[in-house]
Amino acid sequence: MGWLFVLLAAACEVAGAAGLKLYSQRKSLRNGVLYIGGFGASFAFLYASFNYLQLSIAYIVWVGIGTAGAVLINIFLFGESKNIGRILSVVLIIIGVMGLKAFS
Repeated sequence: MGWLFVLLAAACEVAGAAGLKLYSQRKSLRNGVLYIGGFGASFAFLYASFNYLQLSIAYIVWVGIGTAGAVLINIFLFGESKNIGRILSVVLIIIGVMGLKAFS
């Protein structure tokens, strides 16, 4: 159950980041709800995961998935550069999160 909460928190984090980008471009109620609601739900799900998982593990997985997800969303939806350095960096984030989980 804890991992489900972490995954939901990370998905909401990515939605919040996308909402922030959209809100910075056009201030509308929909974009504001996506931005504030995404980050708010993300923190709520992350907090719920602490009942099942160690804080250090849940937090680092949440940060890793959220960061990688936000970069990928910005690349594919908002047209940011797709250079090899950015892609490699996202891969390294994912490897690092998997390594921390595997060795904890």
